[in-house]
Amino acid sequence: MTDTPMEIVSKRAEDYAAERDNLSRTLETMNQQIEAIKRAALPEIREFVRRASEAHDRLRAAIETHPELWEGKRRTVVISGVRVGMAKGKGKLTWDDAAQVVKLIRRHFPEQAEAMIRVKEEPISKALNELTTTELKRLGVSVQDTDDQVVIKVTDSEVDKLVAKLLEDAERIEEAA
Repeated sequence: MTDTPMEIVSKRAEDYAAERDNLSRTLETMNQQIEAIKRAALPEIREFVRRASEAHDRLRAAIETHPELWEGKRRTVVISGVRVGMAKGKGKLTWDDAAQVVKLIRRHFPEQAEAMIRVKEEPISKALNELTTTELKRLGVSVQDTDDQVVIKVTDSEVDKLVAKLLEDAERIEEAA
């Protein structure tokens, strides 16, 4: 006796559901094992994060203590995969009166007003960054934080991402426990 088409489809659906259940159980077991490994490694990870933070602070202090190393053309160097030195700060635009800056943009740069002003009548920092310091002064905008900034940037940021993820997962695990 042959099965009807619906019985065949039904059997295939049951087979598929059973295989999905097997897959789901295996993945759940794997995730539980991973979480257990993370919990076990968390104290050591936290200790290494603390030590890395202290080493970072000592490195920053050494860089700040010797500004003469970062004068001239070579402002940063890579040592053991870590870029260190000084770099010019990107700066931060500030203004006391947003309405006044908007008014002055409309007066001095009417053709660019749409790109520099949000609909809610607020200056757009990204667009204003394109102006010169003289032009910004005409608008009543000042530039801050352009002094030298310490640079400490690991060239392999994958480790940093992994550590951040592990710590995030660990906090979630501790909250759930």
